[in-house]
Amino acid sequence: MSQAAAVSQTTAVSGTTAVSGTARPGYASPTDVATYGEYTIRRDPADTRPLYRFTGRITADGSSGFPAEPGRYHIYAGWFCPWAHRVTLERALHGLEDVVSVSYVDGTRDARGWAFRETYGPDPVNGFTLLRDAYELTEPGFDGHVSVPTLWDRKTGQVVSNDFSGLGIDLATQFGRWSNGADTYPEHLRAEIAQLDSWIGPAVNHGVHRAAHDEAVRATLLDAFATLDTRLADAPYLVGGQLTEADVRLWVSLVRYRGRRHDLATLPPLSDYPHLWSYARTLYQLPAFHATTDFSTFSEPTAVLTAWETAPSDDA
Repeated sequence: MSQAAAVSQTTAVSGTTAVSGTARPGYASPTDVATYGEYTIRRDPADTRPLYRFTGRITADGSSGFPAEPGRYHIYAGWFCPWAHRVTLERALHGLEDVVSVSYVDGTRDARGWAFRETYGPDPVNGFTLLRDAYELTEPGFDGHVSVPTLWDRKTGQVVSNDFSGLGIDLATQFGRWSNGADTYPEHLRAEIAQLDSWIGPAVNHGVHRAAHDEAVRATLLDAFATLDTRLADAPYLVGGQLTEADVRLWVSLVRYRGRRHDLATLPPLSDYPHLWSYARTLYQLPAFHATTDFSTFSEPTAVLTAWETAPSDDA
């Protein structure tokens, strides 16, 4: 059993208990593109609403309408997804596993979108078989993008947000009463984190999965790696000498670099950038990074896990 399957089964059981058994676990039928078609986002050109339509925010004082409360919120995530990984990683870094629950959708989809299957267990909160059900319940006739991560509010019975950027920041900043005291989004570093994201986002986060097939994207990605390698030569983290949201955003893409078979022939190994490679492996040794990562959900069997498992200090 993979790490993802094991953790998801445990999460599903505890989640069902938390809602007093009101959910009736069920599963969607297997992914069937032949019957349902491919998943596509059909948008009316006149529709100016954002792709990630639900942008509610959690606030410590409740001023947003969604106050930070233990046990109130649930994250629908995907082990395979770097955007969802940002959020589950922030949750773990801040010790919020018993404060905000999480469950995982299956890693394949057809036109129905993400679904709950035996792979990672049922939806423990509502018993949905399709993640789309959560969106339909929130906005009847919903015709937008169904994505992970999605934040669900148990109290009001609606989707709060599927804006992955805001979700991670809210977990890092609004649950201080219940967190372990970590601060991955310190106020004095936010401008620098945003500045880094302005070029790491396009070059790395959006470039990793496109670089093997696009020379321009590949060149931009590798230039970014070279810049990061230089930056990390004398620093353990990207910003301020401490672990921040900037590291979270970068790392979830680094760990997915060259994860697919066709990437291996066209992209150089991360070890060609020794400081960046050492940084990435050092972070993986931290419990939160290790616990929220399952290579089997986003890497081909040819990906070499042993290199990630070896701490840089153990290199010959």
